[in-house]
Amino acid sequence: FCLIFSMLQASRGTVKPSLNFNATTDAEVLYKAMKGLGTNEDAILELLTARSNAQRQDIKIAYKTLFGKDLVDNLKGELGGKFETLIVALMTPPIAYDVTSLRNAIKGAGTDEKVLVEILASRTPQQVKEIVAAYRKEYDDDLEEDISGDTSGHFKRLLVILLQVLFKAGEQKFGTDEQTFVTILGNRSAEHLKKVFDAYMKLSGYEMEESIKRETSGSLEDLLLAVVKCARSVPAYFAETLYYAMKGAGTDDNTLIRVMVSRSEIDMLDIRADFRRMFACSLFSMIKGDTGGDFRKALLLLCGGDDA
Repeated sequence: FCLIFSMLQASRGTVKPSLNFNATTDAEVLYKAMKGLGTNEDAILELLTARSNAQRQDIKIAYKTLFGKDLVDNLKGELGGKFETLIVALMTPPIAYDVTSLRNAIKGAGTDEKVLVEILASRTPQQVKEIVAAYRKEYDDDLEEDISGDTSGHFKRLLVILLQVLFKAGEQKFGTDEQTFVTILGNRSAEHLKKVFDAYMKLSGYEMEESIKRETSGSLEDLLLAVVKCARSVPAYFAETLYYAMKGAGTDDNTLIRVMVSRSEIDMLDIRADFRRMFACSLFSMIKGDTGGDFRKALLLLCGGDDA
């Protein structure tokens, strides 16, 4: 049953494993695309967006065997800019991608709290366990300590509780001396939180989101809202994240890349449906209008279709 369930879940992605997959053939196609003068970007992006992440890892191995070179290094050497960032992201195993994103968010100039919020609020307890373990293995550091050292106040406390709760998958009960918002949201299972929100609405006459906006600000507000939104619906949370990454002047390319890559095999179809329901346009049309070149081509393939 679990297997069937995970297959059903997996099928909400736009990127699916290729059925007639041959890692050697694919490696040869990629090698040809980069060999000699000029690079055939179309061949690269069309192939990689039509393979699952697991298949891309097999291609990496086949490439090394056939040509004695590292595929990702070769891609980096041939491509540039945000298109390169996108292709490298596609080539990175999901947990490793989250780990790298978190590390860069913590260790870059100024903490990129948006990335911490997005990853910790939206990933499952099992994924967080794997992230914590992989982070330690990769950097010999404790993710919790790194976040604590790099953030402050209530925001830090909630992030750390989120990490702990997700890590222990809710076995541990926290004392009520913590700020209640923080405790309730940290101790979360989506089902339990939805009940809490409904009860809160009946008691106070306000949606939880409204109260958070009234009572908090800055990065704590962003984090609390993200946790509430993810408890209500992860795809809707990502639809909104994508919308605001592109809305207005300038595009937050990193967020666009991170979400399109990390959700492409999980729930992109649901994100598209929610996007269409929540905003006046389709995700496809917004990406099309907001990006250009090979970057746009690859993103549209990950989006997988228009919901006009």
